[in-house]
Amino acid sequence: MHPAPRTLRRAAVAVVLVTAAVSCAPQPEESGEPSSSAGSTCEKGALATRTSGRLTIATDEPAYEPWFKDGKPANGKGFESAVAYAVADRLGYAKDEVAWQTVPFNKAFAPGEKTFDFDINQVSVSEERKKAVDFSSGYYDVRQAVVALKGSKAAKAKSIADLKGVKLGAQVGTTSLASIDDVVKPEQAAAVYAKNDQAKSALKNGQVDAIVVDLPTAFYITGAEVTDATIVGQFGQQGGTPEQFGLVLDKGSALTSCVSRAVDSLREDGTLAKIEQQWLSDAVDAPVLK
Repeated sequence: MHPAPRTLRRAAVAVVLVTAAVSCAPQPEESGEPSSSAGSTCEKGALATRTSGRLTIATDEPAYEPWFKDGKPANGKGFESAVAYAVADRLGYAKDEVAWQTVPFNKAFAPGEKTFDFDINQVSVSEERKKAVDFSSGYYDVRQAVVALKGSKAAKAKSIADLKGVKLGAQVGTTSLASIDDVVKPEQAAAVYAKNDQAKSALKNGQVDAIVVDLPTAFYITGAEVTDATIVGQFGQQGGTPEQFGLVLDKGSALTSCVSRAVDSLREDGTLAKIEQQWLSDAVDAPVLK
């Protein structure tokens, strides 16, 4: 009579093993559901924005031309204001559904949770910054330029070597400052300023011989702000990957892929090129310093 119970026990174990195998096996009928859900996450109602039904965009203050106009990011004028609203539109947000807030340049890409959905403030994409924040696809290809007072020693520079002996300055945390250190490698350390306004004042007061800024800003400075200054030249492309400005998002933001998709669509259909032509048309040719 003993064999019968052993047979029953073996049968019971077999049932448990078969049940476990079935429960662990992939279920084809469920595999499509996450993809379907992911495909709808870029729809306006599904976006996990800071405030439901609104898109919060940040930039620094003052908001400089030609990136913004009249110091008012919300007016839709200036290259970055126009880009911000174009991205918002692609995400399904009307102009009156966009809220702006002020965030200092360095704080935008510093570690820590953000108070905005994305920041737009001439922030160049870099691997180092990616450790702390997410970036969208690039919305502008950047070149750095040197600005000096007319008639100065720096204004006569024809090459990078000619700049090694002059006093250069730039805003802290920028690729402009990095260009001084990495491209020019001057004999004396660069002067570092918290704001571009301070760098421009230093140039006007003779505290530095030249400053480095992005090319569109250089055209605006010489055309409207420091009219006795000139663009000495621009630096050529360094390395294989072009420097680009990207929208800054919280690290791991659920919005990153959607915002990148919006930027990509604006580039592909020519909208970014039209906005650039409207607001940055002066930033074309300048001598390349080699």
